Parts: sequence; C-alpha cells; structure tokens
Amino acid sequence: MRAYIPAYEMRAPENLSEALALLAREPGVWQPFAGGTDLMVLLEAGKLSHKRFLSVAKLDDLRGIEATADGVIIGALTTYTEIRRHPLLRAEYPMLCAAARETGSIATQNRGTLGGNIVNASPAADSPPALLAYDADIELISERGARWMAYREFHTGYKKMKIAPDELLRAIRLPRRGKPWREYYRKVGTRRAQAISKVCFAGAALVEHGAIRDLRIALGSVAPTVLRAVKTEDALRGAGVTPEAIATARETLAREIAPIDDIRSTARYRLRVAQNLLEEFLTQLAK
Repeated sequence: MRAYIPAYEMRAPENLSEALALLAREPGVWQPFAGGTDLMVLLEAGKLSHKRFLSVAKLDDLRGIEATADGVIIGALTTYTEIRRHPLLRAEYPMLCAAARETGSIATQNRGTLGGNIVNASPAADSPPALLAYDADIELISERGARWMAYREFHTGYKKMKIAPDELLRAIRLPRRGKPWREYYRKVGTRRAQAISKVCFAGAALVEHGAIRDLRIALGSVAPTVLRAVKTEDALRGAGVTPEAIATARETLAREIAPIDDIRSTARYRLRVAQNLLEEFLTQLAK
C-alpha cells in the first residue's frame, strides 16, 4: 500500500530563525525532515504516520565541519559522504569515517545526514556507536536558546530521546584526545553493503606498558538503544590483555547487553557475535 501524497504537507523555511519560530509556535506538529533516507522508505511503504514536515535541508546554520584546538564540531546536516572525505576526520576519527562508509549505498551517503542518523533513534544505526566511543556531545537549539549535552545521555529508550518538541539538533562535537588511542570498528550484516546491522561494534583504548589505561566500548543492535558497555569497560580498565581478562570481558558483556530475536537475526547469534567482536578488538590491542 503506497502513501497518498496530497495527505502530507512540507514546509521549507528560508532560515534557521524561521524554522525555530514555527517549531515554537506549533510544538510537536512539525517533524524535521533532512535527507529523508529513512522517512522516504516509510512513505513509499505507506507507513509514514506523521503528516506534517519541516524541511531543514537548506539551513546552512546546520552545516559545516569546524576544527578547534579541543576537537571538531560537525553540523547536523553533514552528509556521510562529507564525513568520509574530510581529511581531519579521516586522520583523527577513523571509526566515524568507517561508519559513514558502511551506511547504505553511495546515494544514501550523499543525502543522509549525521544528525538524521542520531534523531532517527534506531538502535541499529551505524554512526552512533562510533560517536559514543568518541565521547561525543550534541547541541540542541530552539527559540529558548541552545544547550549542549553528552550524547550518551540522549537516548532514553527505543525511539525515545531527550529532545523537546521545539528543538532541533544543530551540531555534534567530538573532543580531541591528547594521547594516541587505538581504535576498532566493525559492522556485521547480511551483506557487505546496504544492509541493516545485526551487530555494530566500536572500540577505542589507550594502552600503556601492556595495560589498558582507559577504553570505550559501544554497540548497536544489541539493546533498545545504542549502548555504551560501561560495566565491560570497568572490568578491563587497568588490566593487561590476557586470556583471563578477555574471558571476563566476554562474560561481563553477555550480562550487559540485551539482544532480541527479530526478522534480521536471533538474540543468540547477536550475543555470540558481540562477544567475538569484543575479543577481536582486545586481541588486536595485544599485538
């Protein structure tokens, strides 16, 4: 069943102020529409229940990649193609570039945006695990002002977020780390391209004198939201990369994640793959 197009309405404001004013005047009525790579799929299938949309695609205030002494700020409308081609991101944030390469087709990468990937709030999204592993912050903006928050606090449940009806996601900020961290990103899907992930894993660690001084582990498709595996991190922090430490980490991760059976995979498969990816990440640290 296809959607009846005349039943939908799209507004395209000239600037950010106009967009925020409309959201403030009718909060919850207008759903922001950026690249539309997920919404158009629902529209074609006749499953797009919301009817009124606010196109933000031409708002330049939501674009751009800005480097600072402390990190890099990425506009919410930055596309996956812009991410994977950017020299600084490729040099300092390779997990995010790897996620951009894994996201859909070239056409999707040309149109889909990092901000859209975040607010779509899918637990199977490709870029959020990398953002969690980088300790990203996000900026939300409305007529009331702007506020920054840690990205790890943003998702509260399946398709639930700490964003008010009158707010837009404006930017994502990635901090620079003073020391060289070793990174690992892996997406497991049915195919090598254009597949929704069965499990998505991002890991980063600071290893000194054979011990893990600090680390971040994040996963997608194993819980109602993208997940920072904090308990698994705590089990490994300060430890050497030994068979015993890896075994403990695998057991801890199994208690921390909550995969489900669905049309793409089974909970048992997701658990085993997540544990194997964790072990591969740690084994690489030992080399």
